Amino acid sequence: MNPFFSGTRLSDMIRAIRASKTAAEERAVVRKECAAIRASINENDQDYRHRDLAKLMFIHMLGYPTHFGQMECLKLIASPGFPEKRIGYLGLMLLLDERQEVLMLVTNSLKQDLNHTNQYIVGLALCALGNICSAEMARDLAPEVERLLQFRDPNIRKKAALCAIRIIRKVPDLSENFTNRAAALLKEKHHGVLITGVHLCTEICTVSPEALEYFRKKCTEGLVKTLRDIANSPYSPEYDVAGITDPFLHIRLLKLLRILGQGDAEASDCMNDILAQVASKTESNKNAGNAILYECVQTIMSIEENGGLRVLAINILGKFLSNRDNNIRYVALNMLMRALTVDSQAVQRHRATILECVKDSDASIQKRALELIYLLVNENNVKPLAKELIDYLEVSEQDFKGDLTAKICSIVEKFAPEKIWYIDQMLKVLSEAGNYVKEDVWHALIVVITNAPDLHGYAVRALYRALLRSSEQETLVRVAIWCIGEYADLLVNNAGMLELEDPITVTESDAVDVVETAINHHTSDVTTKAMALIALLKISSRFPSCSERVKSIIGQNKGSFVLELQQRSLEFSSVIQKHQNIRSSLVERMPVLDEATFSGRRAGSLPANVSTSGKSPLSIPNGVAKAAAPLVDLLDLSSDDVPAPTASSANFLQDLLGVDLTQPSAQPGTMQPSKAGADILLDLLSIGSPAPVQNGSTNGDLLSIHENNAPLASIDTISSTSPTAPSSMVDLLDAFGPTPPTSDKGPAYPSIVAFESSSLKIEFNFTKQPENPQTTDIVATFTNLTPNVYTDFLFQAAVPKFLQLHLDPASSNSLPANGNIKQTMRVTNSQHGKKPIVMRMRVGYKTNGKDVLEEGQINNFPREL
Repeated sequence: MNPFFSGTRLSDMIRAIRASKTAAEERAVVRKECAAIRASINENDQDYRHRDLAKLMFIHMLGYPTHFGQMECLKLIASPGFPEKRIGYLGLMLLLDERQEVLMLVTNSLKQDLNHTNQYIVGLALCALGNICSAEMARDLAPEVERLLQFRDPNIRKKAALCAIRIIRKVPDLSENFTNRAAALLKEKHHGVLITGVHLCTEICTVSPEALEYFRKKCTEGLVKTLRDIANSPYSPEYDVAGITDPFLHIRLLKLLRILGQGDAEASDCMNDILAQVASKTESNKNAGNAILYECVQTIMSIEENGGLRVLAINILGKFLSNRDNNIRYVALNMLMRALTVDSQAVQRHRATILECVKDSDASIQKRALELIYLLVNENNVKPLAKELIDYLEVSEQDFKGDLTAKICSIVEKFAPEKIWYIDQMLKVLSEAGNYVKEDVWHALIVVITNAPDLHGYAVRALYRALLRSSEQETLVRVAIWCIGEYADLLVNNAGMLELEDPITVTESDAVDVVETAINHHTSDVTTKAMALIALLKISSRFPSCSERVKSIIGQNKGSFVLELQQRSLEFSSVIQKHQNIRSSLVERMPVLDEATFSGRRAGSLPANVSTSGKSPLSIPNGVAKAAAPLVDLLDLSSDDVPAPTASSANFLQDLLGVDLTQPSAQPGTMQPSKAGADILLDLLSIGSPAPVQNGSTNGDLLSIHENNAPLASIDTISSTSPTAPSSMVDLLDAFGPTPPTSDKGPAYPSIVAFESSSLKIEFNFTKQPENPQTTDIVATFTNLTPNVYTDFLFQAAVPKFLQLHLDPASSNSLPANGNIKQTMRVTNSQHGKKPIVMRMRVGYKTNGKDVLEEGQINNFPREL
């Protein structure tokens, strides 16, 4: 039987709750006690009301609902006795907050108690008001609080100042009412009143510019004197903390001085001497002293310029970095990052100490120190700092290697004094933490190597050595096999040797061995293996004697379950075996990549097909989008209305054809590294790619291989999805052979006028191959109906998904006056016999210095197509 009733003592209830062995037992005790308290409230039992409220507060702290007892707080507050009021105000602060509507009922009681003759009751009211004051209560009770700032008892003045802070935060407009009274508090001798007065002045300055000017003129000198007296005061046991007199007041005074001196040279000059005294005389072997020094440093860095003081402040932060307390070192690093913008030379003097913090065991200090070192690097110190960071990279923890590697790569790339140093440092990073190097970083390394012809041999030899030592780093393997594929002849012949290099003996077979190892290594992913296959194809052209071995290695992937590897294996085997006449031109050395353009795109400052070279507009083959034209959704076949241009107008060709042609020239072999996988490589058969240039310069971009790329169009058409190639294949590269095959065209179809305006006429002529009725060859004739020449002529077309469109370059980019040009295209209809061909086209050209854009929808194709 539970003995609880309304008269149960608080200690008995607490003992019973703590004796509960389970949560269910505790809830049962609380439930019974709450029921007893409710019964007592209903009976209006005044004798035990304060005891019931005390028990409700304990129950509230345990997390149980106690809203039914809120009115009891108000009843106790209205009681005349001090004990009842004390419990009532305590319950008010604990059980209610400023959002409760019932709080409005207590305003009158608070006003009466603020004017009470008993100072202890006045203190209770001030304490409650300072904790739960709302905006409405602040407006109603501000005069009483302002009056109490001059009360005779210092404890009441202290509480009134704290209550005034709460009122100003709730209603900033009331700050002017407290300005004069707050200034008077700054002359107090009692430290408790003085610290609250300083806090009140600080709060007023933050919300009122007029008050800030008032305090600058009237109180700056007094505050400086007060701080000096406290700093020079003898030992006082009442305020002493670790041998320092009232460090809390020190810090509050320094904060207020910081606000007064910020942006005001006269006030800053007034406080320079005392700040120097505090900074130089305060002991730093205790936390109290360190807190004062840190606040002093913040004040020095915030007030108007004083070079000597700032150097002193930064030196104090340098001492903090040697402290054993991690918290002190962390705040010092934070403060040094802010100080760097003010006086970088003074921070540079502590570079060695900051560098040691990078090697700290605490992860937070490591990262903050690394960020600070990154900001300290410049052209003068990049070499020693990079060396220290790379040396630490060897022994750093795995969790930190990612951040450290990213910062090192950024530093080396941004401040490299010369390309050979950049290549050397990047090789060290790739060898130690290549798996943490991001894709755009190693792409940038390849761009730099291609732009340094005199370092091609040095780079490929250095990469070869690094690959032999560390084959576990995936990114190192990729860069190395790319360079070996491009510059294998320089590697074998030791071409371009530098004086600082040691000679190395590498045979043709060794070059093939290292690429074969990369293919067969268990850690190599699809991208690495695909790049290795391309490197082998290039090596077979550089070293004809290795062709059979290369063919054998490439052929091992014909049965790969990875479509990308299977397809490349089939294509490259066909090139080696059947198409010797195009292999050398297909895999000749990559042209120099535009370093500035790549850097701009990488930074996100350029559209994908805009060059930063400042040269004339790109020479783009006809059938390829021109960067200056606005984007129009050509795939909207349901309406002739022109939709509004979109933000991606610079890339409308990839909207048309689903490819990304981001290159600085029309040369099919030109390469730009791109994360989206847009290589612009002349795939051996790539639907939608331009026709080969007649001079045979058909270099492909054999670098940009990505896991998420769509598979390249296969050289050999395979009639099943089996991982092994069937015996019956059609070689689609025979067109590159010396005797291109010929085929009879099917019957001619009537030509149509696809588009006609006052200035331009477009006619389509059709032919078909009998063996492939789904494919239609179209010859478009563009006729200029005006006496003006059309320059930068560009034809674009889009078709629905059941059609495939391939555009060849036009016969010319310029349409002569009253003349014509031709352009061929091929349309494959997967729904032949069910759906007719439909097409939406757009023509852009320039005449008399103006850009002209014409577009339309073509629906009059012969249905038999």
